[in-house]
Amino acid sequence: MNICVIGTGYVGLTTAVGFTAVGNKVIIVGKNKKKIDKINKGVLIIYEPGMGKELEKCVKNKSLQATDNLEYAIKNSDIDFICVGTPSREDGSIDLSDVEKISQDIGKVLKSLNEYHVVVVKSTVVPQTTEEIVIPNLEKYSGKKAGKDFGVCMTPEFLREGVAMSDFMKPDRIVIGEYDKKSGDVLQNLYSGFDSPIMRTNLRDAEMIKYASNALLAAKISFANEIGNICKIIGIDSYEVMKGVGMDHRLGPHFLNSGCGFGGSCFPKDISAIIAKAKELDYEPILLESVMDVNKKQKVRLVDMLKKRVGNLKGKKIAILGLAFKADTDDIREAASIDIIKRLKSEGAIISAYDPKAIDNMKTLFPDIKYAKTAKDVLKGADACLVMTEWDEFKKLSENDFDFMKKRVILKGRKMLDDIKGSEGICW
Repeated sequence: MNICVIGTGYVGLTTAVGFTAVGNKVIIVGKNKKKIDKINKGVLIIYEPGMGKELEKCVKNKSLQATDNLEYAIKNSDIDFICVGTPSREDGSIDLSDVEKISQDIGKVLKSLNEYHVVVVKSTVVPQTTEEIVIPNLEKYSGKKAGKDFGVCMTPEFLREGVAMSDFMKPDRIVIGEYDKKSGDVLQNLYSGFDSPIMRTNLRDAEMIKYASNALLAAKISFANEIGNICKIIGIDSYEVMKGVGMDHRLGPHFLNSGCGFGGSCFPKDISAIIAKAKELDYEPILLESVMDVNKKQKVRLVDMLKKRVGNLKGKKIAILGLAFKADTDDIREAASIDIIKRLKSEGAIISAYDPKAIDNMKTLFPDIKYAKTAKDVLKGADACLVMTEWDEFKKLSENDFDFMKKRVILKGRKMLDDIKGSEGICW
């Protein structure tokens, strides 16, 4: 099938490469010409394990191309995937301006098409968005009728950074929210080669499934951290506790590992958006607000532990191991390390940081702190070390590497390095 993917961000690029890898022809549309040129040369513009080789192969066999010409892309495709960004506003509500603009632009191109075309919303949008913004714009600017002249679907993405290609190729489930049966049939046919259960439902249900999934996962994390904090006070290993909890088949072991909180591009943004949507509907989402409140406090809990161990932080050299919000990505969005660095700076600490992939991104936020070239270098002369990201590289550090610290104070926001003397976990 000929596919148009609109948006060269994380979701757009994964979608484009993924569909190409299973035998389709894809045109990906973006605004940034530098990114477009890199994609057309087979150069990956984000750090995502496993995607680089696949992109190179797709470009080489000419099954994937990038362009800034939306009209060309739509006219040479059967189905369009909207994968533009939906960032948070300052109040936590979702910014749908890019979705609104692209639905208008697609409508203008649909006006000149004679054949049935399907438009799919894959961007994460709050319930009612497809019906109240996307479809009205498509109809207004095309002069055509949804469900008759063109089809509309909403299919949420469930990609985890670091394993995005695997998640795309072998998804737990595929959700197809359809405005009309014909468009749903087209999308189901596209996904027919995937060995995954397919759920067909309406547009609003599909939009809400994405938010409900992320909210529940985030709630499990905040629950584990809340229990973990209590365990810490009593002297209990929270990981042993959650190992026992996870053995219950009703609960499962996933997302029960306590630590320094969740971050990234999905959980914080999506939960804030659904909270804002609920309040817009005059409903107070107490549980979801508590999930966010626990996470906010958890991110800087290590600093409070640090002050108890070393006292006043002014002039103290603090080493930070890990800047990305999780391992196997260079993404620092909503990373706990950001909150930690802000707090340490306010306390007058001297900060030195290292991450295998995320240093360049962090420099855009904190150009004034020191960045080490290796994990070993960041430890030299440090009064304390905060472990923020569970990189495999850090697991290889030995006792001798930590001997170069001025003081052996090692506080861990992630469960690792348990054999290192002087180390202490946030919840264990």
